[in-house]
Amino acid sequence: MSRLMRTPLLSLALFIAWLMLNESASAGQMLLGATLALAIPRLTAHLWPDKPHPRRLGAMWRLAGRVLIDIVRSNIAVARLILGRESEIQPRFVWVPLALSDPYGIAALASIVTMTPGTLSADISDDRRYLLVHAFDVDDDAAQAALIADIKSRYELPLQLIFERHRAS
Repeated sequence: MSRLMRTPLLSLALFIAWLMLNESASAGQMLLGATLALAIPRLTAHLWPDKPHPRRLGAMWRLAGRVLIDIVRSNIAVARLILGRESEIQPRFVWVPLALSDPYGIAALASIVTMTPGTLSADISDDRRYLLVHAFDVDDDAAQAALIADIKSRYELPLQLIFERHRAS
């Protein structure tokens, strides 16, 4: 079984994504989804330099829930800003210092920041110690510090627990 399913979480995610994208759980879609979910990881295995080794499944679920809630809250906040006066919007680029060193963790953090309305990952420094974030509404240095603290505590810290061995103990 392990030879057939090398990355079970990825295969499960691909299977669920396939069914959701097709808006169907018919037998044919399930069979095609299962085939793709097993084949894609095998066909793309040579493209992955290292396999990610996530730990702490509970932390992963809590982070996923937090991200979903933050996406809803951010959508509401951004909608209020857009529907309000344009002069109220204060966009800014912010360099967020990273304690996270795992490349998969950094990629996950950049993705989470981009998925949350009102923020966008724009770049990462060459030394992977800073993530450049474009924020839709950061009007002063205090708001910038609050944004950095939010990203670090809400997303980076759980990702350290999930991806970095020394943090998992």
